Amino acid sequence: MRKAFTMVELIFVIVIIGILAAVAVPRLTVTRDDAIDVKDCKNVAVCITDLASEYTARKTATKSASDACVRAESSTKNSITVTLSSDNDAVTVSGAPSICDHLNTTTKFGGSRVSI
Repeated sequence: MRKAFTMVELIFVIVIIGILAAVAVPRLTVTRDDAIDVKDCKNVAVCITDLASEYTARKTATKSASDACVRAESSTKNSITVTLSSDNDAVTVSGAPSICDHLNTTTKFGGSRVSI
């Protein structure tokens, strides 16, 4: 009696694993890219909320005070720009991923409630 696999059996298993990998790898890549976009959207939303909160408390806002703003602008996939107005009472966001296009606007907070 033999206790080993034949060459044909091993090649067959390798071919099946290759087919499964060819199907799975592109889907994993798309899922990873979607996760990066969602993370960037959340960072932009938190950035806007942080700036509005800081403006409400101190009547001024700075991007560097918010970790979310720093993370959003340092995104490796999306080139997000967060710009404060000259009066520091509004923030303009550009370059956010397409899944959060509603954030690519100017939000004027000026001491009032901000909803994102």
